[in-house]
Amino acid sequence: MAMKPLPRMISPRAHAIFDYFAAGSMFASAAWLWPRNKRAFVAALICAGTELGVGMLTDYPGRVRRVIHFGARREIDLGLAAMMATMPDFLGFDDEPEKKVFLAQGLAFTVLSELTDFPEEPESVERSRTRPRAA
Repeated sequence: MAMKPLPRMISPRAHAIFDYFAAGSMFASAAWLWPRNKRAFVAALICAGTELGVGMLTDYPGRVRRVIHFGARREIDLGLAAMMATMPDFLGFDDEPEKKVFLAQGLAFTVLSELTDFPEEPESVERSRTRPRAA
């Protein structure tokens, strides 16, 4: 069965805002999970730190530091979504109710990556590097 592609209606700026919101919500989830389940707490910290790090290194429009091209974020976000969804199984709390936090985050990241308007082709970045000549 063929389906129409989802409309790409989330701008790079809105994606950046969601990234920081998602990292903050995972840090808040970690605080909530601390007294309930230590493994879920560790998983939430791993997910939050990863999302925050990737968000800080992405070259959103207007950013000075360009380490991760915004066009590559679709694949990175889908990988993060898979990581979040499988973290309960990986850390051994897949049959506990805390699993729902990670499934919801994974679903949110999948939807976000499908609705974001990513550029078609990565911009060509020309960097001239001078290399020392061999003597």
